[in-house]
Formats: sequence, C-alpha cells, structure tokens
Amino acid sequence: MNDRPSHRLVVEADGGSRGNPGPAGYGALVRDADTGEVLAERAGSIGRATNNVAEYQGLIAGLRAAADIDPNAAVEVRMDSKLVVEQMSGRWKIKHPAMRPLAMEAADVALGFSQVHYGWIPRERNGHADRLANEAMDAAAQGRAWEPTEPQSPEPTPHLAPTTNRLSGWMAPPAPPTTTVLLRHGQTPMSVEKRFSGTVDVGLTDIGHAQADAAAGRLREVVFDAVYCSPLKRARQTADALGRDYIVDDNLRETDFGAWEGMTFGEVRRRFPEELNAWLADPAVPPSGGESILDTVRRVTAARDRILAAHPGGRILLVSHVTPIKALTQLALDATPAVLYRLHLDLVSMSTIDWYSDGPAVLRGFNDGIHAAHLVEAGQ
Repeated sequence: MNDRPSHRLVVEADGGSRGNPGPAGYGALVRDADTGEVLAERAGSIGRATNNVAEYQGLIAGLRAAADIDPNAAVEVRMDSKLVVEQMSGRWKIKHPAMRPLAMEAADVALGFSQVHYGWIPRERNGHADRLANEAMDAAAQGRAWEPTEPQSPEPTPHLAPTTNRLSGWMAPPAPPTTTVLLRHGQTPMSVEKRFSGTVDVGLTDIGHAQADAAAGRLREVVFDAVYCSPLKRARQTADALGRDYIVDDNLRETDFGAWEGMTFGEVRRRFPEELNAWLADPAVPPSGGESILDTVRRVTAARDRILAAHPGGRILLVSHVTPIKALTQLALDATPAVLYRLHLDLVSMSTIDWYSDGPAVLRGFNDGIHAAHLVEAGQ
C-alpha cells in the first residue's frame, strides 16, 4: 500500500558545457518545500558533453538525492531548461538518441515518488544549481573532485503555482490515493495497418512483443498491489511479458466497433459515411452492431469503481486498450466523453492517475512511451 508522503521536496537542477559540446558538469539540490532548507547538494563533472546531456544528468542526480531523503515524497522539479521540463512532462517528443536513455533513467527514478511535477523557472532563479555545476567544472579543470560546501541557511522557496489545493498536483492529501498505472498493449498487425480492432482478437507482432518486454523492464522494480488485464489476446500477451499474476477483467476490453471491425478509417468513410459522421459528432452513437463510446465509458467506470474499492490506497496496473484508457483519463479530468476524440495514445504507453476518496482525481502522467521510443521509430 502507498503511505502518505512524509515530505514535500523541491529539486533544483542545472547543467552546462563549456563549448557545447565541451567540458561539462551538473549541479542539483534538494530543498524542504515548506522551510526552503537545503537538504542535499549534488554536483559532478561528466567529461565532454552537451548542455542538454549535462542538464539531464543534473535532473537525475537531483531526483536520486530526493529519493535518498524520502522515496515516497511529493516532488516539484524546477529547471531553467525548457527542453528537459517539456520532455519530462510528456509535451515534447524526445528525438535525439542521446537524450532517450537519460530521460528514461530520470523517469524510472521519478516513478517511485508519490507525486512529481516539472516546472520551468528563469535562469536567475536557478542560481544555486548553476553555481554547483560551475563548481564541478572548475574542480575538474583543476584535476580534483567536487566537494560540497558548508550547508547554507534556509532560503525562501519561490513557488511556481499556488500550493493550497490538490489540483496543482502538490499538496499532501488527508488520505492516500489509489494509483492506477494504465498500460496500453503492444503493436499488432491491425495497429500497423491502422484498422479498427475492438473485438478482433489478434496477437502481438515481433515489435509488439519487444515493446511489451520494454514495458516490463521499465516496471520491473515497481511494486503493484494487483494487476488487471483485458481478456483480449494482445493485452494478455503484453501482461504476460511482465511476469506477474494478473486478473482478467472483461470490462477493460476495447470498444466493440461492430461492422467496422477490421476496416481502416478510410474504408469506413467510403462505406458508412453518414454513420461515421454521426459517431464522430456524438459519443452516444454506436457503429452498426457495435457499442458507443458512452457504452465503453460506462463499463470502464464500473471496472474502476470495483478496482478502487478492492485496493484503497494501493498501486494498481491495468493493461488495456486505447478507448478504456482514454475513458479513465476523461473520468479523472471530469471532462465530457467528447474529449476522447482529442486524446492521442501510443502503443505500449503508460498513463498514471491518482484517485482520491475525498476529492478530485489527479492525472500525473499521460502517453509516456520513453521506454519504447526506439522501437516506435524502428518499425511503427
């Protein structure tokens, strides 16, 4: 079970390169979020590297230092690197191959915290971490290792956003949430050809199996109270790669697309133009012989309620499909079902939601596919 976070920590991190690429170093520190007291400092030289590599190394060092203090803390990361903040928040793709393993390493450390928020700050407000990075580079230039200085007096901690409500993803709640990690299945022949595959029970391709293995590696050290899985073959093969016992829940299956099963969007457009337009305009409209988006949301809601009641305060993994995962996201955001048409979900991606018994849910991550990015570009 998850314990209530005993610390609210702030990680400030930076990195730099004298030449880009050139001699590089990183700096990071951890503060108590309430008092501003510096609890830990980290810095180091990483040889010849780029600014971005050094910044990621600073992030990793800061997250590891926070984990040493409290592995279940609520953490706010502050950096003046918009690239790192946007990539770790899932809003920017990670295109450079040198960045992917670093982002994955940072994400693996962050996965253990109760909450993590990434925020950008101006460079002038990141002076402490910048100073540590420069100290590390100076020390390396002199042929010595960086050593921490005497602890400094507490400094006022600038806030990125109001910290008085849970919607900021920040305040420790009165009761611990139940956390669901939502894992989409890997690639299938139908997904390669972009065909509607709701009840069509296809298995994974070779790339799909590799994606499932990548997800298993990412989750290897994560403790789950239970794992639930759709009954469809592609989801069960993805779950099998995890090497854990799981419970099959029929309500986690994909939407039944009826007469559209096995067709591409273009084929449906040619054969069922009016029906498709109605389906896109109204989530209550089903394909011929199938179920509507609203039907799917209703049964996924029932599954969610049953699972949350069985595991209060726990961490649960759900292996499912596009529409059920989008439905859970819609429920967490308290949005209308129409939002499902505006969400994109990659194969074998992970999304994380905290469900609170006494207040709104919090979407902590969506469409995180760092662990399989190299496989996506290799064959999808």
